[in-house]
Amino acid sequence: MLQHQYLQKVRELIDKIEIAQDMQIDVAAEAIAVALASGHGFFISSLGHGNDGDLLNRAGGLMAAQRFNFNWQVNSPIADALQDRPRPEPFDAELEAARVAVRSSQLRSGDCLITGSVSGRSSRPISTAIGAREIGVTVIAIMSLQYTQQVQSLHTSGKRLFEVVDIVIDNCVPYGDACLEVEGLPAPVFPLSGIANTIVCWMICAQVIEKMLAQGLQPHVYMSVNREGGSEFNEKQQAEYNRVGY
Repeated sequence: MLQHQYLQKVRELIDKIEIAQDMQIDVAAEAIAVALASGHGFFISSLGHGNDGDLLNRAGGLMAAQRFNFNWQVNSPIADALQDRPRPEPFDAELEAARVAVRSSQLRSGDCLITGSVSGRSSRPISTAIGAREIGVTVIAIMSLQYTQQVQSLHTSGKRLFEVVDIVIDNCVPYGDACLEVEGLPAPVFPLSGIANTIVCWMICAQVIEKMLAQGLQPHVYMSVNREGGSEFNEKQQAEYNRVGY
């Protein structure tokens, strides 16, 4: 049955991540733990196909993990005949928007930011990574190295995500993301990147907690609000997190 074939692919993926990316996950966790222990922040941006929201405000999750996101809109209508007028200088609107967002945000030198793109070719995470690194943020990317080696960047720099970040974690998904060839269908089906990205991020968080506890620092975590006493627990943890920053 296809459901069992898919589950087998997921099991193989998890084993591959554990074997091939264990060291890189630890490197990422060390960077985050050092940042938090020294008064810096930990942010999570879009992971592409993968629920970055799963890491934020979740029962059992780190309070220190905070969202970094931005929207940019300029309203300047003009006649169709004038739409393509040349600019006086080269201009990458998305990169400049990312730079403004980074500089307008709570990101600071010494912070850590996780971002992602399954293919590593998407322009927005590349611009975000460039803008963040320009101010001294350590950028961690989750992506498929197999996938990215077979595509061209969509960014004006011509660079793919792994070329503009500090730490790369391979989510080990195949080219195109989908994992099963099914007779009668024209393309592979059932993607793996959402599962892979979420697992990698929770592995990173697990190592961050272990490393901080080893330093005698207790990171603050969420309890489910649907568990008795959960809301009260979170209020106390939040107050302490706001006091110490982790």
